Amino acid sequence: MKKTVVILIAGPTASGKSALAHMLAERLSGSVINADSMQVYRDLRILTARPSEAQMQAVPYRLYGHVPGSEAYSAARYAEEARAALGEARAAGQVPIVVGGTGLYFKALIEGLSPIPAIPPDIRARWRDAAVEQGAAALHALLAARDPVMAARLRPTDPQRIVRALEVLEATGTSLARWQEMPGEPVIQLEDAFHLVVSPPREVLRQRIDTRFDAMIEEGAAEEVRDLARLGLAPDLPLMRALGVRPLMEMQAGRLARNEAIEGAKAETRQYAKRQVTWLRSNMSSWKWIDTQYMESLACDLCAIIKA
Repeated sequence: MKKTVVILIAGPTASGKSALAHMLAERLSGSVINADSMQVYRDLRILTARPSEAQMQAVPYRLYGHVPGSEAYSAARYAEEARAALGEARAAGQVPIVVGGTGLYFKALIEGLSPIPAIPPDIRARWRDAAVEQGAAALHALLAARDPVMAARLRPTDPQRIVRALEVLEATGTSLARWQEMPGEPVIQLEDAFHLVVSPPREVLRQRIDTRFDAMIEEGAAEEVRDLARLGLAPDLPLMRALGVRPLMEMQAGRLARNEAIEGAKAETRQYAKRQVTWLRSNMSSWKWIDTQYMESLACDLCAIIKA
């Protein structure tokens, strides 16, 4: 191998992108680096489709399951840790293979993040508490009065982003919209990377989502959610909004029948995948798009190019 390249693999949930990353890591002596905002958490390994213990023993995996669910992991922290993980992989002579479905993480890598100053903990805590006490809609109305430009960009049902906009406005006196216009420093130069989007046809993806969730239930996803509920985490924490958590918690509480909870989780996942595909088409249209059935031939082609 003449040089250590970077491979970026994006795609909607259940598309098969993680399988491609693992395949390439085995064939190229690579290291798989996470770009999924839920898979950073150590809780809910099954429900977030984190790599199995066997997979993690077969090839090096980085940035998986290293954050407690009691923390709110940020894109800024991800960019710092991903930069370090890339350096570690290269130093070990491994091909870095970044894989995930969180668009903001890929943007942090290839575009950089706006230089927003750190928010004081007391301000952050106050707005988080306000979200729990008042609700997202009330905070969105408050944001609309103080920062209408940013409010127009956010859904009134998105407490995490609304809280972020309010805390930045209070801490810096400047709208988050203005900060987002300021350029950041990329971690990876896109022209130096192989960049792929794994996206099966819609009906195939729907079937993969349903089949995978059934397998998750068989493996113990409901029990994972039961254990998560016992931790008593704040409902506005990112992990508490992982796909499937709400309906499975409703089932544990006796408010949903088992089949209703499972179908609700599947529907929630399908809707999320649809939004992911829309975002990917808007932001990664220039990447190489592939169908799951062609992953084997693509892997062979990439291996031949990289090893040449």
